[in-house]
Amino acid sequence: MDMSTNYMGFDLPHPLVPGASPMAGDLDTVRRLEDAGAPMIIMHSIFEEQLVKEESYVDWTLMQGQDSSSEASSYLVTPYEFRLGPDAYLKQLQKIKAAVRIPVIASLNGHTPGGWISYAKLLAQAGADGIELNLYDLALAPNRESSDIEKESLTVIQAVRKAVSIPLAVKLSSFYTAPVHFVAQAVKAGAGNVVIFNRFYQADIDIENLTVKRELKLSTSDELLPRLRWTAAISGQVDCRLAITGGVQNADDVIKCIMVGADAVQIVSALLEHGPKHLAVLRAAMEQWMQDHEYVSVKQMKGSMSLARSPDPELFERGNYIRILQGWNKPVSRTDAHWS
Repeated sequence: MDMSTNYMGFDLPHPLVPGASPMAGDLDTVRRLEDAGAPMIIMHSIFEEQLVKEESYVDWTLMQGQDSSSEASSYLVTPYEFRLGPDAYLKQLQKIKAAVRIPVIASLNGHTPGGWISYAKLLAQAGADGIELNLYDLALAPNRESSDIEKESLTVIQAVRKAVSIPLAVKLSSFYTAPVHFVAQAVKAGAGNVVIFNRFYQADIDIENLTVKRELKLSTSDELLPRLRWTAAISGQVDCRLAITGGVQNADDVIKCIMVGADAVQIVSALLEHGPKHLAVLRAAMEQWMQDHEYVSVKQMKGSMSLARSPDPELFERGNYIRILQGWNKPVSRTDAHWS
């Protein structure tokens, strides 16, 4: 059975890729992922805020904010909170490159065009086989339009593409008004690979202590649904390689991702919960399902349920929305049955 795929220009033996996570911060875990069959390693993001720590004005303003407000410390990030500083991140990248024989992809989360470009160059010089651009921008200003955000993102992609020659993937948020159009524009700007979608960690409120609560919650398969929908819409309409991340828990989830058009499937929460060996378990379960259903390759399965190839495209459009709302019936409870 041919499980091979191509993503970011690399021929991979299978599509199950450990996504960006703290796992890359531990060299032993990285080796265990490779032993379990990981076809590539994607490091967690390095943030531009880390690049300007200590001597920068950004750090000074963060500390001033904490001194002036008892509540600011609940949501402002201080330099020592970052898992790896810029120098440590580059050294970790080099250590991983020396420890494994598979491609190592760095992840960059920038804030300004200059920050994206300068550190992209450093990552390439340190030996990264590719870079995942993590486009995460909080549009909090009332005078900032959605078109401004898209233009800024496209400018970043173009600038980084000109700055480095290694493969690029762009990791998008799910908040674009027209995702298919934006992906098409991102590809024109130089993003040959697109990741659907970034999984943001949402802050909660501690109403007793009046602070912002930080809590890492692992994903569930329910989060996969919007990713399936938009990957299905993009596949076959935009010429790029696609990866899905967020909500992939089991082999069924992986198969769905491939069917809607994903070239690679990034897995994080399931590996954090079950350990690196779970990657081999997922691969074996996927192979068994394909054998049982007489698939001979991943390529045969890929995109079979995309919008372009689906036997019922309305399932991804308004028709499905109408059918679900009009076809819902309240489950009959014992109380309802008694009074009927």
